[in-house]
This record gives sequence, structure tokens and C-alpha cells, in this order.
Amino acid sequence: MSTKLPSRTPELEYHEFSEFLRFLEHGVPDPLIRWHYHDVYELHFIIKSSGKLFVGDYIGEFYPGNLVLTGPRLPHNWISTNIPAEGIPSRDMAIQFGHAPLELAAKYIPELREIMPLLERAKYGIEFLNMSEQVEQWFYRIREAKNVSRFAEFLNLLGILAKSNTYRLLSNAQMQSFDDDASMAQINTVFNYITENYRTPVSADLLATRLNMSPAKFSRFFRKATGNSFTDFVNQIRINKACQLLMNSEQYVTNICYEVGFNNVANFNRRFLEMKGITPKEFRAQAEGRFGD
Repeated sequence: MSTKLPSRTPELEYHEFSEFLRFLEHGVPDPLIRWHYHDVYELHFIIKSSGKLFVGDYIGEFYPGNLVLTGPRLPHNWISTNIPAEGIPSRDMAIQFGHAPLELAAKYIPELREIMPLLERAKYGIEFLNMSEQVEQWFYRIREAKNVSRFAEFLNLLGILAKSNTYRLLSNAQMQSFDDDASMAQINTVFNYITENYRTPVSADLLATRLNMSPAKFSRFFRKATGNSFTDFVNQIRINKACQLLMNSEQYVTNICYEVGFNNVANFNRRFLEMKGITPKEFRAQAEGRFGD
């Protein structure tokens, strides 16, 4: 059984910006709290409350000070728990901004180029750690500033986040960047092969041959590019595909196991638990909470 659930897919949130930056602040309950995505980046800061955080196929906890940057078209939602009867007047502050103006400006303003890797990482969702007190003040300053001053405050904040090494990526497997075009082309060849063939046995030796590398050299190259062994990375891709099916279809867990390339249900369950901290069935049950029902 593989019925899709169109009514349970994320909503597209569309806004026509009159300015480059859009600052939002809202409480609970609020119609903005729903499983949704949009064509812009969103830097999201939690002022009050705790609950479940959903970003792509990531499920986790959030608390006051939670700071997450989501990239364009990456679904997300924050569901607060234990909300008082009177609600929460102010729970979130968020800054939304587009990609094209920054990308174009970075071509002519070298100083802006340091933020581009940050925006590349945002496609996976970034949670910044231990930065709440510092960042909260930036949000208030951006809220109060106008015109060029607001844009300057925003760029300073992006610069701080771009330099931060206290973060984690939330959704999907990540490929590291290379400085030279030749290495980038090679790792893109590898990534494309894996994403096209993850349902079948994938061969590191075949890829090594395609790239004119020995198996040992390919192994070192791949670990540098991904931070993982080839087998672990392929399993990450498979588990992430399984998460998408668990969230967006009614297929049985057993069917999903084989569809994403595992040939053993016990191994699938074990790998899923290692990577996600919960079983596939628990993941599906928790994922239902992203709609706030």
C-alpha cells in the first residue's frame, strides 16, 4: 500500500515582499504555526515555551533560545506543549529574506561572500547552539531599525552566524565543500550516483574506478567530503529517504525498508534507531505532530 496523503503535505506560504527583510513576531495560538514552507530563508528564534521541533525529516525538542535557520522550501514547524489557558503573547521572532539579492550582491561585493556557505548549509536546516543571549539582542535591534540601518544589523548577524562553529545540521545527509572545481565535480559525480542508485547495491569500487582512484584513495577522499565512510553515508541517504516515505505515505514499514535499499528489516530498524534515536514506527507517530493536530 503506497497511498499518498496530499492533505498532509506542507502548505506553501507565499509573501510578496515590499522590502528585502520581513520581520515577524507572534504568540500562541497563531495561524502561522503550521507545517509549511516558503521560497525564502527564515531565521527563527524562540522567546518562550518548549515543545517539538520539525524541520524536514528532523524531529527534536526546542526550548527558549532555540535558533534555527531554514532554507527555501524546507518544511518546518514548532509545536509548543503545556500552553497556558491564556496563551503566550509572544513566542517567536523570525526574519525572512530571499536568496537572489544576496547571491547577486556577493558577485560584486567580496565581503559578502563569507555568508554564502552559511546559506548553502541552510538547505538542511541549521540549529545554532549556545548563542541565545547574543542573538536575542540582534533580533531586537533589527526589529527597531529601519531602512539601511536594519539591513546593516542583519548583515552583521549573518556574519556572526557564518563564523559560528557551534551548530548542527538537522535534515538530510551533508556533503562538505571543496575549494577547487575539480574536486567539487568529482564529489558531485559521487553524490549523483548514490542518490540515483541507493535502492540497489552501490559500489565504492565502481566509483573509485570512475574517478581514476585506488580504493584506498577514494576512501580517504570520500571521508574528507562527507565526514563518513562510504557505507555509513549510503545508509544515511537510505534512512533519510525512508523518513520521507514514513512522513508522506501510508506504506508499511517493511515495504519502505526494501524500497530504500535495505534487504533486511532487522538491519533497517537497527540503522534507523542509530541515526534517529527512535524506531521507524515511533518516527511516523511523532511526525504526525508536525501538523499540530
